[in-house]
Amino acid sequence: MSSFDRISVTTDESNERIAHVLLDNEAEHNTLDLRTIQELDDAFTAADRDADIDAIVLGTTGDVFCSGADLGDLTEMAFEEGTRWMSQYFEAIDVLRDTGKPTIAAIEGVCAAGGNELAMGCDLIVAGESARFGQPEVGVGSTAAGGGVQLLPLLVGEKRAREMLLLGEMYPATQMQEWGLVNRIVDDGAARDAAASLADDVVSNKSPQAYRAIKTIMKTWTNVGMLNQEMARDMTAAVWDSDEFRDRAEAFVDREDQTPRSFTGSQPVDHE
Repeated sequence: MSSFDRISVTTDESNERIAHVLLDNEAEHNTLDLRTIQELDDAFTAADRDADIDAIVLGTTGDVFCSGADLGDLTEMAFEEGTRWMSQYFEAIDVLRDTGKPTIAAIEGVCAAGGNELAMGCDLIVAGESARFGQPEVGVGSTAAGGGVQLLPLLVGEKRAREMLLLGEMYPATQMQEWGLVNRIVDDGAARDAAASLADDVVSNKSPQAYRAIKTIMKTWTNVGMLNQEMARDMTAAVWDSDEFRDRAEAFVDREDQTPRSFTGSQPVDHE
């Protein structure tokens, strides 16, 4: 497999038909910068095109999956740079959603924000029992529009999605399994092996043609949520290119209290 700087890509020791794409960028909590996203896109695309690869396991080399985008990276972006970042991010997730090969996320530790959106792009999610999931972007002034806003209502229900998105809290794997986000829970440290075992069962015993057809037809539902990617891209880039986002992101990184701001209505302001 190809060599990368911020991810590792290997084949499974017991089944070389399974590619392991592993976040390994040495950043705290495997945060996502543009280079990491480009490498993920390249790895997913290569595995999709490789006739010798039948399944993809997305995981981590460490004990944390991914806490989302690198805030320092985002706060330096002007609007056009933000649109390009989001376009690349959507492309990576779309490969996971489009490929006819099984894609399984193996989650250990934190799976938040962009990390959770990557996991939702996979067919199935296997999690270690101590894993925690969430879309906390609202707290730092970002949008969760890389898939969280679009896919969570379809996966966990609208009200539960509103809670996750509008409150920005983190949730244990057991609750996420009850809500329908996580498929299986295993011992901590065993998620990657469990995901590989699941992938092995699929590629060894299931029909590739039927799998591809079922996955394609089921995309009808998630495609509804993923419509208007350009709108989500542009709104998110505009949010990132704002003083409010930069202030909140800086406070979060520095572990300082956030400064409250006024919430606005949708009607003209009454000055009387």
